[in-house]
Amino acid sequence: MGSIVIVIPDGSEGIAPSKSEKKKSDISCQPNNISFLREKRSNRHDMRKVIHSVKVGVALVLVSLLYLLDPLYEQVGENAMWAIMTVVVIFEFFAGATLSKGLNRGIGTVLGGGLGCLAAAFAQAVGGVGKAMVVGITVFIFGAVATYSRQVPRIKKKYDYGAVIFILTFNLVVVSGLRAEEVMELARERLSTIVMGFAICIFISLLFFPIWASDELHDSLVSRFEDLARSLEGFSKEYFENGNEKQKRLSGNFNRNCKSVLHSKTKDESLVNFARWEPWHGKFGFSYPWGKYLKIGEDLRDLATTILSLKGCIRTPRESSENLRQSVKEPCEAIVASLAWTLRELGESITKMIKCPSEEMLVPKLKSVRLELSLILKPSTVGTNLEKTDHGLGLASLVYSLMEMVEKMEELAKEVEELGELGGFHKITS
Repeated sequence: MGSIVIVIPDGSEGIAPSKSEKKKSDISCQPNNISFLREKRSNRHDMRKVIHSVKVGVALVLVSLLYLLDPLYEQVGENAMWAIMTVVVIFEFFAGATLSKGLNRGIGTVLGGGLGCLAAAFAQAVGGVGKAMVVGITVFIFGAVATYSRQVPRIKKKYDYGAVIFILTFNLVVVSGLRAEEVMELARERLSTIVMGFAICIFISLLFFPIWASDELHDSLVSRFEDLARSLEGFSKEYFENGNEKQKRLSGNFNRNCKSVLHSKTKDESLVNFARWEPWHGKFGFSYPWGKYLKIGEDLRDLATTILSLKGCIRTPRESSENLRQSVKEPCEAIVASLAWTLRELGESITKMIKCPSEEMLVPKLKSVRLELSLILKPSTVGTNLEKTDHGLGLASLVYSLMEMVEKMEELAKEVEELGELGGFHKITS
């Protein structure tokens, strides 16, 4: 058995670690940093859940005063239940979602109640058998039209809840069978209590620890740049290094990061819809280009798909292509590091809302990366033609995938630059 020698340095605390030692240290520390950031993000989300729950409880207490206080109950009577129902239905986690449902409920109630009163008055004027016919015809026409409008994508995204409330209110008013005067009075009383519930929700949601969908969307998009950069670095470690199984499992996290990016479309669309309803707050003004976030998110999902396709390169027989891998290890690692750096620069540009200098910095760097990739494919670099040998196909597939990634990253840089122009990002001050 060989002996193990432990070297204890003497007075060398100020000496910088070697490159290999620093690399090992970075590999061991990276999972700890990632877990710390995820734990911090999870704790922050849990705290917001508690805040939202408290805010809903306070809103229900305030709206219950319409029942508990006699002077208020004498004014609204049994219609106070509509205010409570409004708070329960429209108070959402994000301020934009609360505004969206509240305004949709208000618009649907006003339109449904107004048209319902007119239809009821007209039916009352006709009288007799014609009254029932008028009610049936109007219910059919307005119900069918409102239901069809819910199938229109643009209306469904923003006004689907309002259409549902319109159908409900219109039918309640028309089919009630009350006289026109009583219908008008009933509609006015219910509308006033709904407005009370809506006002309480908006007051608490926007003024007390507001939870903005725009902030959530912004942070979520930025985190995906870091996830993809980490995925690229994890793939590089797993592809070129012969580490132990533990290190392979740690570097294999690039699969999970990419899949989380791929499953972000539904979340992005809902957050963009809520963010468009929110008022001017913090760094986000009116007419902020939220649509660009959807386009950037789509580009990131395309990029994640390409990164996931690199799994096929890892599954090629390692013994037959080990020499080829080692021959291109250094240039490929430098290329992957450049792509990861580009992703982090783009993410930092959105985080700090600084205009991305794509034409001055990123595009030239990506062009140099593309040139380096084309040099790798030359037989003079690896000593053989990759496309004509079985053991070189995996490496050729890797190079072509990286080229495709460079093209997608150029498109991504253009989208981020356009976001900076439309969103009024600040210029970098030297």
